[in-house]
Amino acid sequence: MKLYSIHRHFPAHLCKVYKRNLSITVVVMAMTYLPTAAQYEVAVPQNVFNRKKTSLNGDWNYFVDRYEAFYYDFVRVPFDSSSLGKRDFAALDGKAKNKTERYEYSFEGSEKIRVPGDWNSQAKELLYYEGSIWYRKGFDLKEIRQNQKLLLHFGAANYRADVYVNGEKAGVHIGGFTPFAFDISTLVKAGENSLVVRVDNKRAKEAVPTDVTDWWNYGGITRDVSLLEFPKVFIQDYHVQLNPEKSDELYGYVELSESYSGPVYLRSKDLKVTITLDFKNQKKVFFNKKLTRSFIRWSPQQPKLYDFELSVSEDKVSDKIGLRTITTKGNQLLLNGKPLFLRGICAHEENPIRGGRNTSKEDALQLFKWAKDLNANYMRLAHYPHNEYMPRIADSLGILLWEEIPVYWTIDWTNDATYQNAEKQLTDMIARDRNRSSVIVWSLANETPNTDERLVFLKKIAAKTKSLDSTRLLSAALFKQNLGNSAYTISDPFAQYSDIVSFNQYLGWYEGTPDVLAKASFSLSEKKPVIVSEFGAGAKYGFRADNLTRWSEDYQNYLYQETLGFLDRIPNLVGFSPWILADFRSPRRQLPNIQDGWNRKGLVSQEGKYKQAFYTLQEYYKAKKDTYEGH
Repeated sequence: MKLYSIHRHFPAHLCKVYKRNLSITVVVMAMTYLPTAAQYEVAVPQNVFNRKKTSLNGDWNYFVDRYEAFYYDFVRVPFDSSSLGKRDFAALDGKAKNKTERYEYSFEGSEKIRVPGDWNSQAKELLYYEGSIWYRKGFDLKEIRQNQKLLLHFGAANYRADVYVNGEKAGVHIGGFTPFAFDISTLVKAGENSLVVRVDNKRAKEAVPTDVTDWWNYGGITRDVSLLEFPKVFIQDYHVQLNPEKSDELYGYVELSESYSGPVYLRSKDLKVTITLDFKNQKKVFFNKKLTRSFIRWSPQQPKLYDFELSVSEDKVSDKIGLRTITTKGNQLLLNGKPLFLRGICAHEENPIRGGRNTSKEDALQLFKWAKDLNANYMRLAHYPHNEYMPRIADSLGILLWEEIPVYWTIDWTNDATYQNAEKQLTDMIARDRNRSSVIVWSLANETPNTDERLVFLKKIAAKTKSLDSTRLLSAALFKQNLGNSAYTISDPFAQYSDIVSFNQYLGWYEGTPDVLAKASFSLSEKKPVIVSEFGAGAKYGFRADNLTRWSEDYQNYLYQETLGFLDRIPNLVGFSPWILADFRSPRRQLPNIQDGWNRKGLVSQEGKYKQAFYTLQEYYKAKKDTYEGH
């Protein structure tokens, strides 16, 4: 009995039992239970944005679980993987049937929190909170239809989400910035249903990103939650784009939820095109179709989007897709075969005025308004996949995008679970945005150390990227190397695996003062286009001084003036994206009365005001726009 009472709390594979002198000892070999990153997940259907869905956004009940007492039992085994699981978990989501039944907590009467939204900006006491919070939302289903698949979809939750429907575990998702879904068809019932989600945003060395970053670790269900209903056979995925090698040819594929025999249609009334795909007990069919009529190629000057409709049996989905090619030739970057210069800016997924994670179309439009005012045609979405509103709106506005996964600084390069996590985030990002014409670069890393282990990691994920999407370019933000005498280059071996060589540089801020830029030069042995993915300096809005006083708008503006001269001397430069559009929160930045928990390198202040350097870059970009072949 003693052995059972102890051992029942631990999965058998975590324990070894030793017998000695008729006594029994249980040795716990591991105290952490980690599911696979995609436990119970199903593939997210393409274009959830335009599917018929029921929103679960709004006010949810919540409580803070600082000791994780409602996830782990007293010997730190998850309730949902132990023999006590259902009984103890039910206590979270129910109420006592009689006066003798013991309940430690109930959502009934608990506080409310907005979904989507981070918890940090919704409650003062949660500003710095890192840990577990439990959410609950009730939803009503009038009927359960036969042969229908019901998916529960999350735009994102940071960082780990454990999801339960009517007391049963639907699944686990790990990764804070990509969509995920669970098939809950067998977990729901007609009438009232209960959805409970535990979100844990604790940082970890083996995570992606790792435990050290330079942005705010916003926790919570940060993007839309919805129910999606599908027939048995539905359009799971598709890719529609111009062939980079035959720019008058439409090509791609359609993938169904299961094998099917019969016709699948792809139509565009705008283009007067109908493609009939003949599925013969297949899930996925590729197509190519020469476009015989003239059409407008998508570009920043003319962001034309064509209406497409895909249909099979009982399922239909529509999308707006721009047709364009993005390629390189020697040192040139080519959009639709013409040289392109990227007038860029970096951005975090944050509303500085509100001080929280971006969650809405209005938040995205605010960032793009500032970028448009800057005369930018390009935005680097750093350092993780942003909300789907960003590429959708960028498509319509004609803003080119660099999208990135959070392989950032000191990733655990030799940990296979870390790699699998990074690859899944990459796969989910590409799957979501593969039809967005605005996205031209997939970025695989930012400021990672040049080691053999890291090169193996990045080469592997680069190969995966190319296998998933060959219509876009591959890059990463690298470090420059000092050759002496103010000369710089890139010696990182990963440069040979990227289509564009990109690097961050902070001459005049972390290295000397802005006057060092007058003598600086850059050269590259690789015959490839170059993007300077970051440069910048911190400035507190309204602090004015001479141009060598740190943290003043004058210093930041002087650095921009000198950096623009340096960049003009890079022969194969095809664009740059200064760091950063707007001030953003970071716990690393604690200089009193200047930073106060904010990274001040923004050109826009936390109040939404333009700093002096904003106007300097605005004028430079206007000249580039007027003289660089209309781009």
